[in-house]
Amino acid sequence: MDYTAKKIDLHTHTTASDGALSPTELVGRAAQAGIGILAITDHDSVAGLSEARVAAKPRGLRVVPGVEFGTYTKGAEIHMLGYLFDPENAPLQQRLRELREGRFARGKQMVEKLDAIGLPVPWERVEALAAGGSVGRPHVARAMIEQGYVGTIDEAFEKYLGRGRPAYIERTQLSPEDCIALVHQAGGVASLAHPTWVRDVELLLPLLVGAGLDGIETYYGTYPPETVACLEGLARRYSLVPTGGSDYHGYEGLAHAELGSVSVPPECFAALARIANYEL
Repeated sequence: MDYTAKKIDLHTHTTASDGALSPTELVGRAAQAGIGILAITDHDSVAGLSEARVAAKPRGLRVVPGVEFGTYTKGAEIHMLGYLFDPENAPLQQRLRELREGRFARGKQMVEKLDAIGLPVPWERVEALAAGGSVGRPHVARAMIEQGYVGTIDEAFEKYLGRGRPAYIERTQLSPEDCIALVHQAGGVASLAHPTWVRDVELLLPLLVGAGLDGIETYYGTYPPETVACLEGLARRYSLVPTGGSDYHGYEGLAHAELGSVSVPPECFAALARIANYEL
């Protein structure tokens, strides 16, 4: 089956981290949106992969391994995406467990900070919203919405949960270089996520390329054509594979693109697959 004849979305989230839809529900929506290749890139987790693959099989859709990491360097948070790795790789699984534990502790500390500024949120509700997945700030934000403190997830981030805001807590993170090495030793490829969010990205790129970076997210969310063109130029300059996706979470009030509205060119996915020796 030629999966690349349909749309390709390499950046989505499920209830295994901070998405609103189960892996099965996400696959169903992806199929309806005309997607043929889908990477589920949950934060610090590959727990949704098996369920998604089962749901995808009768729908003519291919789900490939993916994960999103939050890394930290020089005072800035940088998100990295791993693709086409062995999801059972022991060192990768161990590091993901450690990162999820850090997310859990961070969530509790954020709830404590909110309580200290007069915005109490039941931790039990945050856990329930996470539904056994990797705890993330959107779960805290959703609990805040239920308490009537904010109207949307974006508002919660802008006022309380974003970096520099009153309830923000740093969390356990890898360096970008360690993240790239971790993905590579698991047989995968590493891409810089939403690069317009990265301060001084053009100064950082040579360092990441030197560490083995494979790709840069070029076709993302609601990027306008001029931004895409600029990122395509950076990809050419540093011999990186342009990647991309919707960053779909399934929530209302969260400014990301819809499934099917962003598609990675088939030749870009093919280039990633060649680097990783990944066969469709």
